[in-house]
Amino acid sequence: MRYRKLGDTGLTVSEIGFGTIPILQGSVPVLPDYYDLNEEEALAVMEYAFRLGCNLYDTAIIPEYGDAEYKLGLFAERVGRERLVISDKARFFDGNGMYQAVEMSCEHLGTCPDIYFVHQVDADHEEEVFQKGGALDVLTELKAEGRIRFAGIASHYYDILLRGAEDSRVDVLQGSGNLLERGMLDRLRREHKFGFKGFLVNKVYAAGILPAFFPVRTLIRSVLSYPVSSALIGIGTTEQAKAAMGWDPVKEQGGLPSFEEVLSALEKDYEPIPCDRCQRCVCPYGTEIHTLFRQYQYYFLGKEYWALRKLDLGIEKSVQYCRECEKMPCMDQCPRRIRIPDEIRKVRRLVREHPTGWRG
Repeated sequence: MRYRKLGDTGLTVSEIGFGTIPILQGSVPVLPDYYDLNEEEALAVMEYAFRLGCNLYDTAIIPEYGDAEYKLGLFAERVGRERLVISDKARFFDGNGMYQAVEMSCEHLGTCPDIYFVHQVDADHEEEVFQKGGALDVLTELKAEGRIRFAGIASHYYDILLRGAEDSRVDVLQGSGNLLERGMLDRLRREHKFGFKGFLVNKVYAAGILPAFFPVRTLIRSVLSYPVSSALIGIGTTEQAKAAMGWDPVKEQGGLPSFEEVLSALEKDYEPIPCDRCQRCVCPYGTEIHTLFRQYQYYFLGKEYWALRKLDLGIEKSVQYCRECEKMPCMDQCPRRIRIPDEIRKVRRLVREHPTGWRG
């Protein structure tokens, strides 16, 4: 295991961090149905990763991640709290909600986390988070009180992460990226404002679907080729921990697949949309083009029902907006020159051919 600086925090973290979703139990939306670890099983997996050199463990408040937060607290007590960097988060955007969330997290962990993120920040909640008295202000106050050490913003949106990079209250950022969805990481590499913040990358396996097409080591090496601090990998078994952490990146030889080579590999199974989720395609009607394309890809990569339910949310309106739009600014903004209206109609055909039986 190698280690990197976490921005200007003074912390050093393992290049590969432990994502705790797979160790949880309980009735929560993110529970993977192929895991169901009890307390001792979860502790054994975390300890195995620790012996491989992992010192960064990422979790979330109990309503989001079930009992993972509680199990991580037990693990920290077992191996020694000072030997770990604990990253925690909650999806509360106002100050009151975030304050209570941190209080609960400290109670469940039995200790205070090193980093606390405002989780899943999007355009609908952005101003609430960043405004005076919002969640970010509260994290700053808690940092001053010594309840947490560093404040963070976690988002799937480049513009929000950039705003966090420009905000002196933010110490660490967390965003998504992988071998296929590399557009945001490409933009991050070219923007110097990110250089002072720690950056954790999630969705390295694209919700667990890319290892069917590419070796795990290739997926991890691809994100670590960017100026990030750590790649967060969801770990549910010792075998997964060994695959992600039990190898030496220095000894790995060979280049990484280009975006075109990634598309070629996927073309063996379906006709991919050549979108890397750079998020430059801003629709004047509000359609999240890159999100539609992502769910289309995920449908063919093994997340059929989950992807269709999300695609079904407003796809007919999106097609209508494309018909009404005269200037098509999204196509001018797209560096890959994707014929976006054609692809959106292709997404609608998929939804019509494979209905979920559910309409939002």
